Amino acid sequence: MIKRTKVASAINLAFVTSIAAGTFVASNAFAAEETAKVERIEVTGSRIQRQDMETASPVTVIDAAAIKAEGFTSVDQLLQVQTSMAGAAVGSTTNNGSDGVAQVDLRGMGSQRTLVLLNGRRMVNSGSGADSAVDLNSIPVAMIARVEILKDGASAVYGSDAIAGVVNIITKKDFEGFQFDMNGAGTDKGDGQNGDASVLYGFNTDGGNYTFGAAYSDRRGVVQGDRNWFDPSENTSTTIPTGALNQKVLDSNGNWVKRTKTYDFSNDVFFQTPSERRSLFANMTQELGNDVVLTADAIYTNRRSNQQLAAQPAVIKLNVCGDAKVTNPSAGCLALDQGMIDAGVKADARGQVEYRRRMKDVGPRIYSQDTDTWRLSAGLAGSLDVHTGMNWNVDYTFGKNKAATSVANSINATEMAASIYADPYAWFVGSPLTAEMMDVAYLEQTTGGNEQQTLAAGINGELFDLSAGAVGFALGAEYRRESGFYTPDAVIVAGDGTAAQQDPTDGNYNVISIFQEVSVPFTEKLTGEFALRLDDYSTFGKATTWKIGLTYTATDELMVRGVAATGFRAPSVAELYGGNSGSYDYLTNPWLALSDQTGQILVNRTADPDLKPEESESFTAGLVYSPDYIDGMSVTLDYWRFKVSDAIARMDVQAGLDACKGGVATACNTFNITEDGDLFNLTSALTNVGSQDTSGIDFNLAYSFELFGLDWKVNNDMTYLVQFEQDGEEYTGTIDGNFGAYARVRNNFSVSAGQDDWTVTYFNRYIGSMTDIYTDYDENDDPFTAYADVDSIIYHNVSGSYHFGDNTTLTLGVKNFTDEKPLYVTNGSDAGTVPEVYDTIGRTIYGGVTVKF
Repeated sequence: MIKRTKVASAINLAFVTSIAAGTFVASNAFAAEETAKVERIEVTGSRIQRQDMETASPVTVIDAAAIKAEGFTSVDQLLQVQTSMAGAAVGSTTNNGSDGVAQVDLRGMGSQRTLVLLNGRRMVNSGSGADSAVDLNSIPVAMIARVEILKDGASAVYGSDAIAGVVNIITKKDFEGFQFDMNGAGTDKGDGQNGDASVLYGFNTDGGNYTFGAAYSDRRGVVQGDRNWFDPSENTSTTIPTGALNQKVLDSNGNWVKRTKTYDFSNDVFFQTPSERRSLFANMTQELGNDVVLTADAIYTNRRSNQQLAAQPAVIKLNVCGDAKVTNPSAGCLALDQGMIDAGVKADARGQVEYRRRMKDVGPRIYSQDTDTWRLSAGLAGSLDVHTGMNWNVDYTFGKNKAATSVANSINATEMAASIYADPYAWFVGSPLTAEMMDVAYLEQTTGGNEQQTLAAGINGELFDLSAGAVGFALGAEYRRESGFYTPDAVIVAGDGTAAQQDPTDGNYNVISIFQEVSVPFTEKLTGEFALRLDDYSTFGKATTWKIGLTYTATDELMVRGVAATGFRAPSVAELYGGNSGSYDYLTNPWLALSDQTGQILVNRTADPDLKPEESESFTAGLVYSPDYIDGMSVTLDYWRFKVSDAIARMDVQAGLDACKGGVATACNTFNITEDGDLFNLTSALTNVGSQDTSGIDFNLAYSFELFGLDWKVNNDMTYLVQFEQDGEEYTGTIDGNFGAYARVRNNFSVSAGQDDWTVTYFNRYIGSMTDIYTDYDENDDPFTAYADVDSIIYHNVSGSYHFGDNTTLTLGVKNFTDEKPLYVTNGSDAGTVPEVYDTIGRTIYGGVTVKF
């Protein structure tokens, strides 16, 4: 039996203090009689904590210095610029439908398919309620030591949601002293200010460390109308403040004529949404004696955020008096006069006419969120004097999120219809609304939340020796319970609002998991990693996943690696238990002429408690090359492919509309469309019909050297997208406002030079050219598929830092130095572009100061 010193024991303890719930990183530990920090041993993507362990999975690490240098003020900002991201993850530039949350979208496979960890343990899903992903706003940048992105399928190690990979956020710990940070930023147009301040305090004890911090951040809004790079016609709506009846309006002579005016809402909406955050966080490590270490971390974040949209486009269905097809005659009715009839105003298949009015007199829709997120994680770890020593851990993590959200100036459709029936002329003439008429507005209020509890235990160490080395293993079990709820305003639940009707969501599930890993050194150069996991869900039953990885050290300069794995994603609470909800989707009605299109069509979305998990297969293969003849250089090259089957998705509604119009009866039945084009019950159901197939190549070059008396660092990250196919449609090299961007090439380059107290860095970010696919109309008003080229774009950033003595550091920088304008996208989600992809804010100047005591 090998005897271990106290320092060796401390290192073993360091191995196990963060194993539970699938850790990326081993903690620091202290020898019993020493206060100096033991060297941290880091293992990425594995529970086997061993000093000689190298995994086959590709990982990107972003440390606090890089975060500071590039002026990132939120986690989503630093993640969304990585070349491995695609799609259109919501964040600070998402004004419509985000509820203020910020998410990560690794490989463009969807935020729900990227697992987010905090210090190696799961973070509670958060947002407005019954959420399927983590709101990155709940994790302040001030507490981050580094971010690690595992770009590989990892369900066999971490369980559900790790289909596309894992983002692990490591917080600052083992800190001694006091540190104060203050940062500020704003555009050269005088708006979009960002400010944050934080304090960090830590101290050592006999065998332990306690670190505490607090952070505050304030982000101001940028109004779209304050930018002149877009065509105002891109921000227009056919729903106008003076109203229209079946798209007819009264002219100055009192005649009903076709509507020709539109409404420009540029001054009503944001390019950057306001947000205010307050956070408290703490970490502790304490030896308890007998080779046992207690670790814990805690975080609390309050977010208050806003978005603003143009005044409610109220769409009111009015019963026509005397029409036999009316289903609710007791609600009231509108008598069509001869002028209306002569102008072509007539009842539809349900005996109704449509009145649309932009409720500008009431005011814009102001969305507000007040969310609280708590997380507490604690664990005990120790070692067993077995063989060469084995390590054990027991951990508990609790997370909770609650949200109160509201929408000011919402409209009660039932009350508005009654007001119109009582005095139609007052509404139809187009005059400003009276105070009595504006009483149809109300404050829409919603509550929601999420809760997560996890209990985990594990053991790891060495099983036996082979000629090439020891066989390492990890074995563990976990219990996790997830719950969530979302309660819409009573007016919305009753279907009385002009916003879509929505039912409440409330549900929970639990899962018991058993997992194991083995690392086998077949030869001195070839090592295999094998992982197997069994999850048993209370909802759908069992899921089994596996992982096989190989690393081959061909020479001292070259390592070859590869991983094959399976994965899964369990259906979320909202997908299982979400009530029916309406959504105004951007669709084309094939039964209407171009001039009669309204842009958005109400779709009833349904959940399904019988959903099955998504399944995936992933494969990565690559090399790491560090040539001896170029000191300080390393090159990595990795091929990757992910395939998802039985994906939880909604079928393509537009394809269903077109097919039904073309006479396909099954399409009409699937989407609840009548053959004559009645879309009143248009329905999109969640089901396990989706698929994804994506592949690409990642390349990284890192080079550190000395030249001209300066220390230089060069880094280049590139992702080449070979293919992205979803639900049978090819998205490779395309961009759209609904699904975002899948550029073939994304590249990030940086070069820094410094000496002693100063450093200057230049960054650029390249997004390759793409194809914009959209629907156009020919001279006969018939739709056809059209294509447009969207050019490539490159953003330039510069920054510098200077150290004053030993305690103070000053940082200054400029993002989007050349003030590149966003590129035009026909189907853009805002202002003719996609704000989640292109910089809509413009040149931003930032700076910060750090003081340590």
